[in-house]
Amino acid sequence: MTHSGTFDAIVIGSGVFGSWTAWQLAQRKQRVLLVEAYGPAHSRASSGGESRIIRMGYGPDEIYTRWSQRSLSQWQELFARTGEALFLQTGVLWLAGKNDAVVSATRKTLQRCDVPFESLDYAELKKRYPQVNMDGIQEAVLEPESGVLMARRAVSCVVRDAEACGVRLKIAQVVSFQGRQRIGEIETSAGEKFSAGQFVFACGPWLGKVFPELLGPRIFATRQEIFFFAPPAGDVRFAAPALPTWLFQEDLVYGMPDIESRGLKIARDEHGERVDPDTQARLPSAEGAAWARDYVAKRFPAMANAPITEARVCQYENTSNGDFLIDRHPEWENVWLAGGGSGHGFKHGPVFGEYLAARICGEVETEPRFSLASKGTQQKRAVF
Repeated sequence: MTHSGTFDAIVIGSGVFGSWTAWQLAQRKQRVLLVEAYGPAHSRASSGGESRIIRMGYGPDEIYTRWSQRSLSQWQELFARTGEALFLQTGVLWLAGKNDAVVSATRKTLQRCDVPFESLDYAELKKRYPQVNMDGIQEAVLEPESGVLMARRAVSCVVRDAEACGVRLKIAQVVSFQGRQRIGEIETSAGEKFSAGQFVFACGPWLGKVFPELLGPRIFATRQEIFFFAPPAGDVRFAAPALPTWLFQEDLVYGMPDIESRGLKIARDEHGERVDPDTQARLPSAEGAAWARDYVAKRFPAMANAPITEARVCQYENTSNGDFLIDRHPEWENVWLAGGGSGHGFKHGPVFGEYLAARICGEVETEPRFSLASKGTQQKRAVF
């Protein structure tokens, strides 16, 4: 057993939250070790996969709109600095039916935050997007400057830039940590020990397994299926700019245009069954595929017989209400819990990391919405 180094902070987990936290700590001249069991944005991580939406609209939740604004700027700065083109400005189209409360509130929040948007009625939607069946839709909000982040590659980009800033990346499994009021060190399966002043656990859906008594009842890992459909040969109506990223608000269904010729992406935003991230089946279900085919046929009639070309099973790690969890452990004063992406967190990685790094360094006050105390043991989603 060897002692392999002492750091100011050790971050466990290199998904979007962990990698940006490590990056932000490095900007504060902290010596940081980033420990990852499988590799940044690996295939089972919530940050894995090809694409994620970045939108400003959050109904009345202005805190998330402002976090999205600042995060998009930081993503763009990262990509400009590294020469990576991993943000696609497809636009994001919110579609509302009779119950337009979320879209109406989104419009008001976007106005307060000076986010550019267009309001579209049914007639304008039919004219602009004739390839989409707008039955039941009465109005929409288009965010022209929003779009898609290329998720897996974006996280790898953050990690590489963090390493260039002095962060040390270690591929290892943490098997133990202990202490009374503070943790002094972690031990890996290879027998290495690393010590630090602060420890951040950004383990996504594994948080409930790392802290079973505390977070087992408060982190809900759910199974989510995603499908890609091939558009007709020679048909560009289902790629940007003809089709933006889209969200049918009342249907709780979202998707993206054909990006990198992978096909039209579609998924449900309803929470799936609870699962174990280590053992859940990663093959899509026949029921999920049938639902996706039916929905595509309904909303995109020209693709009624389109084949599924790719499918993916990932997971959300939900908190009870959809707010993030960013707080100290109640028993270990130098341990930080970072998670609860809840299906909407990827876009916020830069500001999530900025807020947590600032908390660790004593620069900001606690945001009550992100506290452990605000997390219940019954799911009652309030953030969309």
